[in-house]
Amino acid sequence: MADQMQWANALSTRHSLEAAVTDVVERAVSSLTAPADLGLVFISSAFTSEYSRLLPLLAEKLSVPVLIGCSGGGVIGTTVSGETQELEAEPAISLTLAHLPGVKIQVFHIAAEELPDLDSSPDAWLDLIGVPPSPTPQFILLSSSFASGINDLLQGLDFAYPGSTIIGGQASGGGMGGRVALFCNDTNGEEQQNLYREGTVGIALTGNIVLETIVAQGCRPIGKPLQVTKADRNIILELDEKVPLVVLRDLIASLSEQERILAQHSLFVGVAMDEFKLTLQQGDFLIRGILGVDPNAGAIAIGDRVRPGQRLQFHLRDAQASAEDLELLLQSYQHQRESEPSAVAALMFSCLGRGEGLYGKPNFDSELFQRYLNDIPVGGFFCGGEIGPVGGRTFLHAYTSAFGICRQNQ
Repeated sequence: MADQMQWANALSTRHSLEAAVTDVVERAVSSLTAPADLGLVFISSAFTSEYSRLLPLLAEKLSVPVLIGCSGGGVIGTTVSGETQELEAEPAISLTLAHLPGVKIQVFHIAAEELPDLDSSPDAWLDLIGVPPSPTPQFILLSSSFASGINDLLQGLDFAYPGSTIIGGQASGGGMGGRVALFCNDTNGEEQQNLYREGTVGIALTGNIVLETIVAQGCRPIGKPLQVTKADRNIILELDEKVPLVVLRDLIASLSEQERILAQHSLFVGVAMDEFKLTLQQGDFLIRGILGVDPNAGAIAIGDRVRPGQRLQFHLRDAQASAEDLELLLQSYQHQRESEPSAVAALMFSCLGRGEGLYGKPNFDSELFQRYLNDIPVGGFFCGGEIGPVGGRTFLHAYTSAFGICRQNQ
């Protein structure tokens, strides 16, 4: 088995940090038949006061060259019986270990002030990350919630590493303003037992590994696609040459009573990702929040830049739409990968706004995922924002579940 990729995950709900660390290390290590090359650890915000003790405790019990991780409002992992559990707002640690033969792992931490200007050449980004563009690296990123420059970083990585897959999430704390932590340990490099409060920690994986993604944005379109005919930065001034607020009011008036109630708190805008696709369907959009409206001008502000010529469509989000969206993506993934090497593990980055709060019951997304990709370890956390590709570009999302699925190349 030593020449085969192996992954293991262990989840502990012990209330003592020492006991939880001992628990996950013993179980994860015993699940592998070869030494671990990489560790990913996610710790719930119930342990906020003890974040600084996590890496030293892990180092006492676990020998792994590279380890990254972060805090989460909840964590996701695999129980002793092999079931995936999503644990929200309770003490928990999830540890994923991987034996990765033929894979090179490079670690980095980047602060917002180190980011090159977006007009810089790809070389500036390559120098910053310290990873060559060939062979194509796959990235896992964990960023702090505020002022980490993550949007600029994603744009820069897409520019400098075309063809790379990027997945991850923003660390989260307990409630608004909760302290977050990023963990990074590279026994052979400069990042030894570091606890960060800001910036982004990441790993670049090259060689015998494929990282594939499923990004479930959990919305369904309503009305019809519309063209932006006038815009300024993130403000839509005209839709199909009409006042946006009038267009929206007419649309809401045409909805069922149940949809109208939903639109009061769960209305979003989907920006079409492919300018040339004639027929737009669910999944063809990048979902963005509505930040506000100007009743006088009838303009609508959204959580992204828009420009004239772009097409968009209003969307609603509810538990049913989220479930259907994820299932559709899982079916498509399963159908496309039938002839390729099997998936061996998955990482799950889910929004704090999903989980039990959205579905009314726990473990919904992870159980649905395991219905299609069963018997593989899953580890992850509940994020302040999720990182993943839509339409060939990488974005920071909200309210999504983003999965990184790992398998061997050969």
